Amino acid sequence: MSDDALREQLVRFLDWEEAHVGFDKAIDGLPAEKRGGRAAGFEHSVWELLEHMRIAQEDILDFCINPKYVHTMKWPDDYWPAHPAPPNAAAWDESIASFKRERGKLKTLARDTKDLYALVPTGKGHQTYLRALLLINDHNSYHLGQIVAVRRALGAWS
Repeated sequence: MSDDALREQLVRFLDWEEAHVGFDKAIDGLPAEKRGGRAAGFEHSVWELLEHMRIAQEDILDFCINPKYVHTMKWPDDYWPAHPAPPNAAAWDESIASFKRERGKLKTLARDTKDLYALVPTGKGHQTYLRALLLINDHNSYHLGQIVAVRRALGAWS
């Protein structure tokens, strides 16, 4: 039995725009002066959420593809940027570009991993490739919703 349909659905999930806004639209057009703004009632700025998503996605991808992966990051400090605003426009642009590159690698993982149900060699117990892909999709979806909410609260969403 082929799992091609599952694989293609996983790839589509990474760009999901059927149930909510996708990453590209959530980030697009945010003025530089709003990127580090913390709206009333929100704990994080859009920059912090973007960087958190990028860092977590990169870590999960590394976990899946690096045979020498060792989890050394400390929660929560290593998964969030130190400051609410990007240091400059180049850092903002690189974070977005990196997120998209790593998302592309996750799509490749979804398409090309021999057995999605296999345990990730550096993982433990129940940590399969499929679980990792579902985890990052769930994580990113959650924080995309936060990005849209923060943008609305900052008056930077249309």
